[in-house]
Amino acid sequence: MNDLQSLMRRLRGGFLAAGIAAVSASAWGGSHVYDVSSAKYRGECGACHIAYPPALLPAQSWDRLMTNLDKHFGSDASVDAATAKEIGDFLRANAGVKRKVTADTASLRISEASWFKREHGEELSPAVWKSPKVKSPSNCEACHLQAAQGDFSERSIRVPR
Repeated sequence: MNDLQSLMRRLRGGFLAAGIAAVSASAWGGSHVYDVSSAKYRGECGACHIAYPPALLPAQSWDRLMTNLDKHFGSDASVDAATAKEIGDFLRANAGVKRKVTADTASLRISEASWFKREHGEELSPAVWKSPKVKSPSNCEACHLQAAQGDFSERSIRVPR
């Protein structure tokens, strides 16, 4: 049993356990505020779409994305080797951690991740995704007002009507 499990067993109080869980920095639970501090990443990737927080996908997904930038969801997003290395290093260092994910099973789309489906599937009707103000699940900023700053917390969510 690791230290965190031992601590959680000792706490037993639901309120305290929830407070401890809120400290986690993973997309699979936690504060929902993520690191998007790399200026190179925000500049290159954020030029076309939100610079998605690296914690939203495991390192294997980011590695696959970075090795296929010439075929990046139908666009050529190629960058020079030095830029690719810098961005790739940032993505790997801040990637989400999930067990049993391999390069072959790692999703390339955040909206296909099981945590994304859990977080959004029960709360949002299919009509929300089709709304002209939202358009698709990849448009995080439509509902998460501070998404560009890496903040996906509940306090900054406004679902367009």
